[in-house]
Amino acid sequence: MGELLDRLKGNVNEAVGSAKQQSNDPETRAKGKAQEIKGKAQQVKGAIKGALGDDI
Repeated sequence: MGELLDRLKGNVNEAVGSAKQQSNDPETRAKGKAQEIKGKAQQVKGAIKGALGDDI
């Protein structure tokens, strides 16, 4: 279950981060890039949990 939750959170963060990067405000674009990277990290975390199990 943890794997799916991490992947879902990752997808949401990537989508929101990508949308923020379309802003005209440089600060918002930077926050969007950071949020997108966070989402990618959550995707990796979910993949690792899937490979090793939810016991980690």
